[in-house]
Amino acid sequence: MRIKKLIVFLLAGITILSLAACSDTGDNNNSSDKITIWAWDESFNIKAVNKAAEVYAEINPDVEVEVVTMAQNDIVAMLNISLSSGAYDGLPDIVLIEDYRVQGYLTAYQNDFSVMTDIASADDFAEYKTGVNVIDGKMYGIPFDSGVAAVFYRLDLVEETGYAQADMEDLTWDKYIEIGKAIKEKTGTDLLTLDPSEIGQIRMMLQSAGAWYTDEDGNADIADNQALKDAITTYKKLIDAGIVKKVSDWNQFVGAFNSGEAASVPTGCWISPSVTSADDQSGKWAVAPFPRMAENPDSINATSFGGSGWYVLKNVGNEEVAKDFLKETFASNVDLMNQLVEEINLVSTLTAAGEAENYSKGVEFYGGQEIFKDFAAWTEEVTPVNYGKDTYYIEDMMTEAVQRILNGADMDKTLSDCQTQVEAAVAKGGRKSK
Repeated sequence: MRIKKLIVFLLAGITILSLAACSDTGDNNNSSDKITIWAWDESFNIKAVNKAAEVYAEINPDVEVEVVTMAQNDIVAMLNISLSSGAYDGLPDIVLIEDYRVQGYLTAYQNDFSVMTDIASADDFAEYKTGVNVIDGKMYGIPFDSGVAAVFYRLDLVEETGYAQADMEDLTWDKYIEIGKAIKEKTGTDLLTLDPSEIGQIRMMLQSAGAWYTDEDGNADIADNQALKDAITTYKKLIDAGIVKKVSDWNQFVGAFNSGEAASVPTGCWISPSVTSADDQSGKWAVAPFPRMAENPDSINATSFGGSGWYVLKNVGNEEVAKDFLKETFASNVDLMNQLVEEINLVSTLTAAGEAENYSKGVEFYGGQEIFKDFAAWTEEVTPVNYGKDTYYIEDMMTEAVQRILNGADMDKTLSDCQTQVEAAVAKGGRKSK
């Protein structure tokens, strides 16, 4: 399995290097009046940076901004190959990097990234976002989107069982499961979906308790991690309750709640456009804070799932222009953030954006609920954690461990074995991409 993944990775690297060589004109990144930006997702990140380019053109019309769409895995592979070899030709001036991955880059290649402290302050953003890119008091990236999690749910189905919207506030997982059982019994509808091949729900539960697969110093923290044990126990309760629809890919995931087969979606706020795509369900949905683990005193009704930030590669050639672009856009421009609320449903982690006009507008699909105002408030409550260098690598092993526990294996022994496996793998260098 791992040999196959290595082969795929190497082939992807060769392909990407070839494409980069073909597209590099030799002067793209050596001209002071042009910057190149890499990101993924045409409907979200690319739209955002193109809008930012329009805004910047009014401020500095002499700068050409080239936006390049690449798959996230291709960006990861290209950065790993180029930075490890010190070859900067073909790299962008600005690159979007997922929060879960950035520690790996800043640990291995810190001198390749620009310090942003002179153009922005960590205090201007949600604390949990700057926790991943501040080293020795210096900020190395501009936080972008919030991955603040919530429970998107069918209010009509909740009310049909005799519960009310107030019952979904200050939610615990036990109460959530109780309501789910009632919905299943009354309507035959499952409460939520789960994909056995990934454990994002556990990841969200962990951060709700201020914990991760790693401790505050970035070292593996699995065997004696009480929050992790509580999260796995809660995950097992969901499975055992018989209220879960199992899915295996994105289309099945979205299709389940769009078709009415799942009554709720506990995940990052970025799922809202997919939820609202079911026009026939307008007015039937509402949004509540993420559930907390009642048995864990550190668990709160706030967590995150996903999110990313903008980083400047200082050795590419246009460091100062690239930094100025970010300074005038994602680092400070509340008007831009306000526009992006309507255009892409962005929940910005720029604190000042929470006061923008569009954050206070009710959304008809959710019965007029001011969901963006709620998201902004919940974002400020998320507990910062150290994601470490190898979140996805560790989670590969954790996913296998969780499945063994669900199948009856002893939790303490399984997590102890997983701790040993992770420590051995990291000692050999781990990996920075999935």
